[in-house]
Amino acid sequence: MLLLFISILPVIVILWYIYYRDKYEKEPLLVLLKAFVGGLLSAIVTILVLAFTLKYFPKSENVFLASFYESFLEAGIPEEFFKFLFLYWFIWKNKAFNERFDGIVYAVFVSLGFACLENIMYVFENGVAIGLVRAVLSVPAHAFFGVVMGFYFSYAKFEPARKREILLKCLAYSMLIHGLFDFLLLYASKNASISLGLALTVFVLFFVFVFFMWKLGFRKIKQLSDASKVSDADIMKDEI
Repeated sequence: MLLLFISILPVIVILWYIYYRDKYEKEPLLVLLKAFVGGLLSAIVTILVLAFTLKYFPKSENVFLASFYESFLEAGIPEEFFKFLFLYWFIWKNKAFNERFDGIVYAVFVSLGFACLENIMYVFENGVAIGLVRAVLSVPAHAFFGVVMGFYFSYAKFEPARKREILLKCLAYSMLIHGLFDFLLLYASKNASISLGLALTVFVLFFVFVFFMWKLGFRKIKQLSDASKVSDADIMKDEI
């Protein structure tokens, strides 16, 4: 029970925060549950797809290339792709998706549905210590990836003339940031036993990246939470 509690508590806390920030019209709980389940399903699909495809792509023994491969090709790109597919499939045409902040709400619920299943798997396999680390790093990071995806997902909804262009940004930015987050952490970890100085340098870069990532994330949340009724031009003037 302790491992399950550690696995799901950070997910619940962040979901409550995002739900609380939805000021104008709370989203229906059934639709939020649908989004969360979509995230769970996206995790299952990602695991199955990677299980069948990764064996055809040999890994490099080079630390940099191996870290890049694992961060982008095993994590950032496929995970964000399948999150996006289920977000679009479950939410795009839903009538409850009628305000700009809704995009962030639903994308975070999908993203944390994914993170919840992933976290349970990692914590039950590796124990309490990993659960505590993931509670302050990995789970909040997934929420941030959802904020970025949801920001552009919402803008695409309310700017249909540029739908395709903005949805590509929705995917590209979330994949890029996810990949960079994983790469910096993984590359630093892999170098810890090879070059302590390089590892420490990359760890510093990682935490600087995390700081600016969260600064950007809270700014995007504030933009759409406090100004849900303003024009798209005003929202996007602070575009990534």
